Amino acid sequence: MKRLARLILVLALLALAATLFLRPATVPHGQPEAPLVGMLDRIVVEKAARRLTLWQGGKAVRRYSVALGFAPRGDKLRQGDGRTPEGVFRIDRRNDRSRFHLSLGLDYPQAEDRARAKAGGYDPGGDIMLHGQPNLMPVGMKAKGDWTAGCIALTNDQIEEIWRVTQIGTLVEIRP
Repeated sequence: MKRLARLILVLALLALAATLFLRPATVPHGQPEAPLVGMLDRIVVEKAARRLTLWQGGKAVRRYSVALGFAPRGDKLRQGDGRTPEGVFRIDRRNDRSRFHLSLGLDYPQAEDRARAKAGGYDPGGDIMLHGQPNLMPVGMKAKGDWTAGCIALTNDQIEEIWRVTQIGTLVEIRP
C-alpha cells in the first residue's frame, strides 16, 4: 500500500513538474524545409538572442532558438557557475548515448581556461555540449527557459538535423 501511495505521489509530482517546466516543442508553420545536404562550415550561437545559426557554403541555412546555462550572462569561469562559455571552439566528440538525446561536445575548457582556473585554484568546468532534451522528457516536450549547466540545448528534432551534418572539427562560435 505504501508503494502504491509513493507511486501516486511521484506521478502527481511529475505531472505538476510537466505543467510548470515543460512546453510543447514548436513546429514551424508552412512548408517543411528541405533536409540539409553536406557538412556544416560552422555553427554560431548568439547567447543574448538565444539563437543558433548553422552555416554552410558561407550562407546561413538554419536558425534555431536555444536554451543556455541557468545563469547565462557572462563567460563561463568555473564549474557550477551555470554559464555557457563564450569564444571559438570546435566539435571534439559525438555522443549517441547521451542523457540528453544526442550531444556534440565542444573543446572547452581550452588552454587559457585551464591556466586561469589553475592560477585561481578552482575547476574551470567542462563537458559543454550542444544537445537535445533530457531522455526522460516526454516525446514532443521541451524544457522551459535556460536550464542547462552551461550547455546549449535544442529540441530533439533540431539536434538530430545538426547531428547529421556536423563532423568532428566543426567550428562553433559562441557570442555574448
